[in-house]
Amino acid sequence: MEKKNAFYAQSGGVTAVINASACGVIETARKHADKIGTVYAGRNGIIGALTEDLIDTALESAADIAALRHTPSGGFGSCRFKLKSLEANKREYERLIEVFKAHNIGYFFYHGGGDSADTCYKVSQLSEAMGYPIQAIHVPKTVDNDLPITDNCPGFGSVAKYIAVSTLEASFDVKSMSKTSTKLFVIEVMGRHAGWIAAAGALVADQGIPVVTLFPEIEFNEEKFIDKVQLMVQKFGYCTVVVSEGCHYPDGRFLAEQGTRDAFGHAQLGGAAPVVANMVKARLGLKFHWAVADYLQRAARHIASKSDVEQAYALGKSAVELAVAGHNSVMPTVVRKSSSPYVWEIGHAPLSQVANVEKFMPRDFISEDGFGITDACREYLYPLIQGEDYPPYENGMPKYVSLENQSVARKLVAFDL
Repeated sequence: MEKKNAFYAQSGGVTAVINASACGVIETARKHADKIGTVYAGRNGIIGALTEDLIDTALESAADIAALRHTPSGGFGSCRFKLKSLEANKREYERLIEVFKAHNIGYFFYHGGGDSADTCYKVSQLSEAMGYPIQAIHVPKTVDNDLPITDNCPGFGSVAKYIAVSTLEASFDVKSMSKTSTKLFVIEVMGRHAGWIAAAGALVADQGIPVVTLFPEIEFNEEKFIDKVQLMVQKFGYCTVVVSEGCHYPDGRFLAEQGTRDAFGHAQLGGAAPVVANMVKARLGLKFHWAVADYLQRAARHIASKSDVEQAYALGKSAVELAVAGHNSVMPTVVRKSSSPYVWEIGHAPLSQVANVEKFMPRDFISEDGFGITDACREYLYPLIQGEDYPPYENGMPKYVSLENQSVARKLVAFDL
């Protein structure tokens, strides 16, 4: 069997552990030098493939590749660029195959969320139709934790840990000031359609914090929300609110909708926290503070979950092992065997069952009143935030790696996106 090169690309919003998976892919590929030649990375994700802007990872030292494991964000650059359907824009998919042919690429490792799984699936289909076989393996990644089949998604555990800890610490602050000052703290977290991250904030209730959580899965009812906050403040003297950016009214309007769209065509969100805080101010007259976790939550490698880091690496490693074993159009998954003690293993699922499928919070994970989480949710969440995996520090700062990212010579004509 002729040895083929591999192409790896990062897609969509980055995470604290996306590079740990990249490390797993590259280190494992280097151990299979009999089947895999060079691993080329796309500069700024799939755009790097379309424009033939490839990075030669073989020029990176073993030490620098290993350091990716503890470095946050996308080491090769990511992008929000969604390839349209095969029918709408076949030229982009055909361009990918042309680039793969030109650089003898037979393995395609696409690292991302649901949209990336869909792209990976389409590439595997088209390559077969065009007579140039590509083994397309999707490497799962999303802080939203909304990919199906896999028990959880790399990136989520670390975001959950950051939000749980940050909400707890801020709540202690509010508690100490509530007698004469702030009585309400609102933190806005990511999660367009799925409330997994918001659920992590709700874990602070286990440490006695009065918390109200607003999930995308539960339609927002202003009267019930105000009554709940008022009850909490009357009982405890203060209250914390965790609101998902995807919280919406019964008619589907997001509390945070700005009227604009992102590169994937999704409503541009941001601003649920001030909306909620000012709503409480207007109705109850409470002094408040609010915060939007935004990039902080997904970039916080300094407090990453150890289980998340280990799973991220294992899934990157498994992606390569699946490819060299002859698998195609699949995604490695996390399979939970036990929650206490926490035991997991790696499985895999066909992309036909992953692409365009979104996993939401089960209703039995959300309390009956819609403002908290259940014991079943706690049992699910706590193992995912277990353990610490601190990066090395130097002069009081985390020591992260910046790769050389040297380009490969182009062989094809320029391509306009």
